[in-house]
Amino acid sequence: MVVIYGVLRSRVTRPVWLMRELGQPFELVPVMQAYRLEHPQAADAPFNTASPDFLTLNPAGQIPVMVDGDLVLTESMAIPFYLAKKFGGPLAPASAEEEAEALQWAFAAITGIEGPALDMLQVIQFKRTDTEEGQAVLAKAQQQLARPLSRLEGHLAEHDFLVGDRFTVADILMAECVRYVQAHAPAMEPYPAIRTWLGRCQSRPAFRDMMEERAAEPL
Repeated sequence: MVVIYGVLRSRVTRPVWLMRELGQPFELVPVMQAYRLEHPQAADAPFNTASPDFLTLNPAGQIPVMVDGDLVLTESMAIPFYLAKKFGGPLAPASAEEEAEALQWAFAAITGIEGPALDMLQVIQFKRTDTEEGQAVLAKAQQQLARPLSRLEGHLAEHDFLVGDRFTVADILMAECVRYVQAHAPAMEPYPAIRTWLGRCQSRPAFRDMMEERAAEPL
């Protein structure tokens, strides 16, 4: 059975959402981020990314990690592609061309959107939106997002989904990066097609159930 290590308040949502969509059994082993703990290496600390046993799986000390037999994968973009290909079905690329398109959108999400979107999200989460520094970060992030989001908007203005006119792994990976932008409504306002597409993705039962479980996790 596939084993995924991590918690849902992280990029673990990417492979977990995919597995829920696939309806495949898997085990989710809770691993908390070490930075969330005061003493992550204490004897009574919960299993976390600085725990010696976890570091044998991923010496980089990051989640998610997936184990499938002898295979260990450690990147949140690579894991869903592997799982989609392993289990097949409509979420997986149906051809070399679709795989290339899906990879294109995944790379666009991780290189062009995730970084500034996370900068934006952190300003909001740490309640710095009313500070001069926070406003500067939000403005810069929104400027950095303009080009990749405009490209995505153009595609989604003509297509319901990213690849093959159906919901695929590419939509999961892109949606989970764009979700960070949702925290700042002004950054989403110029992109009606993205908002419609994101609502379509996030209305899926697998996503809603996952996010309910995420909300129940410890802060």
